[in-house]
Amino acid sequence: MAGQRPGRLLRRREHPQEPSFLELFFDLAFVISFTMLSARLVHDLDWLNGVHTAALFVAIWWLWVTTAWSTDWFNPHEPLIRGLVLAVMFAVLLMTGAVPEAFDEHGVLFAGTYAAVHLGRAALLIPLLRGHPAQRRTMVVAVWFGVSAVPLMIGAFLPDEARLALWLTAIALDYGVAVLGWPLPLLGRLESEHLQVVGVHLAERYQQIFIVALGEIFLVTGMAYAQQGLDMLRTVALAMAFLNAGLLLWIYFVPSANRLGPALERNRPRVVVYAAYCHAVMVGAVVLTAVGAEVTLDHPLGEVNAAWSVAIVGGAALYLGGRVLLGALVYELFPWRSLTGMVVLLAALPGFVRLPPLAVLTAVNVVLLVVIVAYHYGVVRPAANVDSADARRRPEPERP
Repeated sequence: MAGQRPGRLLRRREHPQEPSFLELFFDLAFVISFTMLSARLVHDLDWLNGVHTAALFVAIWWLWVTTAWSTDWFNPHEPLIRGLVLAVMFAVLLMTGAVPEAFDEHGVLFAGTYAAVHLGRAALLIPLLRGHPAQRRTMVVAVWFGVSAVPLMIGAFLPDEARLALWLTAIALDYGVAVLGWPLPLLGRLESEHLQVVGVHLAERYQQIFIVALGEIFLVTGMAYAQQGLDMLRTVALAMAFLNAGLLLWIYFVPSANRLGPALERNRPRVVVYAAYCHAVMVGAVVLTAVGAEVTLDHPLGEVNAAWSVAIVGGAALYLGGRVLLGALVYELFPWRSLTGMVVLLAALPGFVRLPPLAVLTAVNVVLLVVIVAYHYGVVRPAANVDSADARRRPEPERP
């Protein structure tokens, strides 16, 4: 029976490739996380707090990524894996509760929970994978999480600036060794077969978490709309925020979303990590967009505030930047439409800072709409079956 345990834990090709209901349930915890992160920014919209919030976001995002990889490598219908997913979900709730005071009195809770998830998951799986090649992968990744846990936990006991520096070091280490294949002295990096994924499953997971992130925009704007009063001006602001979320979703799905699965399976294993990075940028941009949407609902034609304009424009520009990276690194195409839209937004930012939030959000929506029109009408659909070299010579497809 013990020899059969690795076979039961690992996902096989005959298993269903679509995400399980438990994985969808798992994503609900991140709605709360994204809401708390955006609330932290709204409360104190300055550069230092922005860096703090970004550090917290990338840590929480890496928990989602490693869990998505785990349910891609392991059978999510196995009771043990289900228990692990639920445990990580509870850990995300703990870290979310620590977000407001993570750089004050709750730093140990945030850092300790992050390290405990990664190391605890490995400690449980390593003995059960004995005799299977997947055991080496789990051990190697656990070694690097143990290394990054050192600056992470030391920083939790230090003052603000030192804590930020050590936490950024730990998170940069986690992100950096992943793209390098988790290399270890004398052992080298993990082989390609250890990093293969089920592209259809992982692509749907990315699409689902992106939609969950967009739902956070509706959550914060709906609450702000109800609290501030249902007058005509705020109704227009709500419509602009709704349109903004819809445009972001459209840009995600129109160009190449249906090709993400084949790209993850066909390309080098490093592309799997690139996809995680690109979606981190795009989901983080949605969190920043939610900040801009809430500000617009609260002060549609209020005072001119440069920080508010930066949040509104920065969310859209950062999202388009993530879309540029996704096209270049994962699809191996040149996404000139998204790049042009990002450049236009950044170039117009000095003028936007002189406008009230509602005017800025409306202008941003116009730019995003032009990007969509360019995608929809300005490209030629490639042939149904093309090899990767031919695909690199063609523009992005018009739509799924």
